[in-house]
Amino acid sequence: MTTPSTEQQAPASLRELLGGRRGALDASFPPVAFVLGWLVSGRSIAWGAAAALVVGAIVGAIRVLRGQRVTGMLASLAAVAGGALIALYTGRAQDFFLVQLLLNVASALAWTVSILIRWPLLGLVVGTILGQKTRWRRDPALLRAYSRASWIWVAQYLLRMLVFGAFWLTGAVVALGVARVALSWPLIAAVIAVSAVVFQRALPEDHPGLRHPNVSAA
Repeated sequence: MTTPSTEQQAPASLRELLGGRRGALDASFPPVAFVLGWLVSGRSIAWGAAAALVVGAIVGAIRVLRGQRVTGMLASLAAVAGGALIALYTGRAQDFFLVQLLLNVASALAWTVSILIRWPLLGLVVGTILGQKTRWRRDPALLRAYSRASWIWVAQYLLRMLVFGAFWLTGAVVALGVARVALSWPLIAAVIAVSAVVFQRALPEDHPGLRHPNVSAA
């Protein structure tokens, strides 16, 4: 039985990072529900928040029934609830998306710092998924490849920051909802594809691949 090539393995491993397309799509439903509830009710934040929470709870229940982690479901619900509470408190519908905006700011900073201190988050996550722990860090080629590919992930968070930030500042609630969907799975799919290519090109041609850290090269 032949084993997949490194080029095939890299994208497959990267897809696991976000739990696949299903998880990205699921996270888009509550924001869409908020915008729809807000519009249908005559721009009532309370109704928009209620719609988002109900849809978030339904999506969470379905994810649990599918066997996904309860912690992931609770984190998603907490983000939805946080956005709803902020919007209700400030009386500004666009503030429902403030949590999402701040999460992208924090993510961009975390990924950037991880690269600068030579502990790229992409390597940490993939290494954990593959059961390697931090063995990949003893392979200079893998460390370099993970660092370069991680910049692609930084770029996606910066893009979201710019788009969400612009719409949030102008109070464009509908545009925020549309951007929340457009910058979910389509953007993630592009990031996975590009970062996989960057990762592969950063490795020497004779490298055994991300599943086989060349510890002796350190």
